[in-house]
Amino acid sequence: MVHQLGPRHRGDERVVRVEQRDAAGDDRHGAGEAAGAGGGGARQPPQALALGLDLRARVEALEALGAEARCICKRGDDPAGVLVAAELEARGAGLPEIADPVAALRQQLAQIAAALDVSETKVKEQQTQIADLGRRLNLALATKVQELARYRSEFFGRLREIIGNRTDIRIVGDRFVFQSEVLFAPGSADLGDEAKAQLDPVLAALKEIAQKIPKDINWVLRVDGHTDRRPISNAQFASNWELSAARAISVVRYMIAEGIPPNRLVAAGFADFQPLDTAGGEEAYRRNRRIEFKLTSR
Repeated sequence: MVHQLGPRHRGDERVVRVEQRDAAGDDRHGAGEAAGAGGGGARQPPQALALGLDLRARVEALEALGAEARCICKRGDDPAGVLVAAELEARGAGLPEIADPVAALRQQLAQIAAALDVSETKVKEQQTQIADLGRRLNLALATKVQELARYRSEFFGRLREIIGNRTDIRIVGDRFVFQSEVLFAPGSADLGDEAKAQLDPVLAALKEIAQKIPKDINWVLRVDGHTDRRPISNAQFASNWELSAARAISVVRYMIAEGIPPNRLVAAGFADFQPLDTAGGEEAYRRNRRIEFKLTSR
């Protein structure tokens, strides 16, 4: 039966082979001396040759043990270097030169393991801090949204008091809606005096609410222009995009002229792509031609 040697036993085998080579060398050296004595005083091998052979044998043994130590560490069988140190200590009666490198290696491995533990702890702490920061941020945002919703409700409530039961000015969801005919002539984006008079109550209500909104709430009044789906193409407007955007800009410019801060206003054009009524016919077209105001966050 053939027994396969493990890495530790292979190292023993190398040491045995080295010792066998040393013994063989000694035998050859003794034989040479005997032959020299019997041969009438032949010259013996120089002492330097004997020392060189012994040194080479020791170097080979050191290399073999070092290779084994590296193999064990790479496999991860001995991450702290304990087994390697014990093995070398058991064999190291004649090889004391190995002890210091192995001890240094074991110390380095221990330092690396400690550093990894510290890094893992820091990562866990940072992940906890990030999760806590996310929760606090979400809570703060939710609070600001609720505050703005309260002021929006107050703004719309004030507008309801102003407009009464008019059918051409109404509140739809979270938006205050003017029919385009209230502000603009067909195919036009110019605000006349009558249109400006219709906007003045909205400006008054907005100024009143703006004084109550806390400065840390980053609010804007968005002015959206909408058209019906019938295309327009003339010298002034190439399409419904230009017409809807130009109407929204006209309203914003008038509001700025009346004292609303420009950084609190947004003008947007939606052409005919956000209809309130998808049916055909003049009544649907009239509902879809509109200017909307929405108090929202930036």
